Amino acid sequence: MLLEGKTAVISGAASPRGIGQATARLFAAHGAKVAILDIDEQGAKEAAASLGPHHIGIRCNVTDLDDCRRAADSAITAFGQVDILLNNAGITQPVKTMEIDEASWRRIVDVNLTGVLYLSQAFIPHMRSRRRGSIACMSSVSAQRGGGIFGGPHYSAAKAGVLGLAKAMARELGPDGIRVNCVTPGLIQTDITGGKLTDEMRQDILKGIPLNRLGDAEDVAGAYLFLASDLSAYITGAVIDVNGGMLIH
Repeated sequence: MLLEGKTAVISGAASPRGIGQATARLFAAHGAKVAILDIDEQGAKEAAASLGPHHIGIRCNVTDLDDCRRAADSAITAFGQVDILLNNAGITQPVKTMEIDEASWRRIVDVNLTGVLYLSQAFIPHMRSRRRGSIACMSSVSAQRGGGIFGGPHYSAAKAGVLGLAKAMARELGPDGIRVNCVTPGLIQTDITGGKLTDEMRQDILKGIPLNRLGDAEDVAGAYLFLASDLSAYITGAVIDVNGGMLIH
């Protein structure tokens, strides 16, 4: 029970096959009370209810700072404290450089990068007042290798921005007792990849993965659990790769 007595907020966790909800299930199993944030309010509430009676679902558009602040107030009021924040919400778009229009650029960057800033800003004052907290941010192997399988250059740029933002926050917030780390998944089997991966694509991808399998949402959830728990009490500004060896530095 690594999170006994702790509370966690996870953004983008309404999707049944997503990393966020897999993490919520794992956190609940380890004793945490979980607030699921998602732009899909009904989905968030249903996901929270599936975890048990002590968890809550809250609507939150991470691209709206006021909405993030309202969600933070709701979570803090419900739980009394928030120990863990997972900036998990994200979207992707498989296009090439010359196909990126202004609306697509803003949408991808706003959800994947600006949303990390806004939701963190909403919870940092509370964590500072308690002089403790763990923030984990979702980046991607795409940020490290200059492109992934399904994400365009704007997705890579946004996820690279998450790495820089998280490291800067780790440096700034360390004296306040707040840790900030990143997870960089490789190709994970979720709804984002569902239906897009042909058998031929799968076999080609597996040639570049030493562990010879695609990742599951639970693989990333385990990394999030480590970063949320006291097992990582002396770790901040770190990047945890969860890619089966797809990218070995």
